[in-house]
Amino acid sequence: MVTDIIQKRGFFLIVVIFTGLLFLPSTSASKTDQPFFPGETLTYEIKWSGIPVGQGTLSVLPLQEDNDYDGYFFELRVNSNRFLDTFYKVRDKISSHTALDLSRSYSYHKKQRGGRSKRDIVVVFDWENKQAAYSNFGRERSPVDILPGTLDPLSVLYFVRLQDFDEIQEINVPVSDGKKCVIGKARIIKRENITVGSQDFDTYLLEPEIEEIGGVFEKAKDAKIRVWLTADSRKVPVKVESSVAIGSFTAELVSIQFH
Repeated sequence: MVTDIIQKRGFFLIVVIFTGLLFLPSTSASKTDQPFFPGETLTYEIKWSGIPVGQGTLSVLPLQEDNDYDGYFFELRVNSNRFLDTFYKVRDKISSHTALDLSRSYSYHKKQRGGRSKRDIVVVFDWENKQAAYSNFGRERSPVDILPGTLDPLSVLYFVRLQDFDEIQEINVPVSDGKKCVIGKARIIKRENITVGSQDFDTYLLEPEIEEIGGVFEKAKDAKIRVWLTADSRKVPVKVESSVAIGSFTAELVSIQFH
């Protein structure tokens, strides 16, 4: 039963929970203001209905210059564990290149291996023409128009850490995955103390809207995503939780490293 569900719906849903559900405002900030910096790696344990199924890491890579655009490079890796590898091996990587002031995205790359679905998606943000160009294994789609300040689905995860949740109640920003550009929204629900592992955290709870996500979320009447971030200057995401048609996924922080 576990095998059937995972194969039908896809372990890649876990990646969606990480990358497609936080829609955050486009605000500029200097490097000294950043609550994150190159060398930071956040590691999460991922569970499906309480069963450990894999690990995810979010990393801020070293600053570098690429195609005359310097800026931040973010990376997400999701790996299934030994138990799930037997049925549905996953080794997925998503990377994002943004402006150094975090005001726009330059490129987005999603590489999915394992299982029945394989993808090698590249999205290039053309700011001269205000369009995003999508390709999968080199097969191109027609570009889509993007709005000023448009971000990719991964970089928005880092924008939440720039916000003052005491001053805002709802967050809006344009986000594009190369197929469409939407105005993403997230509500700040409350401040809450939670326990992750053996550690207590003072956090803010956010609930992104999921109307634009579709897929498995369309099939769940009360589908919901919840994200908890530390209520300090770092705004570290310590827990992500979903309730969807196929059960519930959680991703909980297990370590923070600096390289």
